[in-house]
Amino acid sequence: MKTLTLRRRYFSHGVFSTLHDDSGHPICDVIERAWLNNQPRVSCIPEGTYDLLPHNSPRFGECYALEMPSLGVTRYGPSQRTHILIHPANTVSELEGCLAPGSEFGVVNGQWGVLDSRAAFTVLMDYLDGEEARLEIVKD
Repeated sequence: MKTLTLRRRYFSHGVFSTLHDDSGHPICDVIERAWLNNQPRVSCIPEGTYDLLPHNSPRFGECYALEMPSLGVTRYGPSQRTHILIHPANTVSELEGCLAPGSEFGVVNGQWGVLDSRAAFTVLMDYLDGEEARLEIVKD
């Protein structure tokens, strides 16, 4: 099973991270909502180790869902946080607790975010190849 590591950097306007493969090589950059005490839809999720599960979202199609019941995160509930997905998005304002990959950090419509999210998402999906994986989220 592949294990990815998300190395987070926290700012008041969002969390800007780099996702690394098993060997420590960067796969893509990632944006998330700022840490607001794990509040649903407005905060990123806690640091820790999550299962990455293939998921078919009605809104985003084929993507990945994060799950770790001990951290209060499940796909369907009941839990503190549900439907935490990895899906394309370019700015933090487009997210409700999910993670969005990008090819690099940049400014989009006057907001810090990631560029080429769909292309980076495709790279990540190809790397994961529909298999379950683990995601370790750590402070950089």
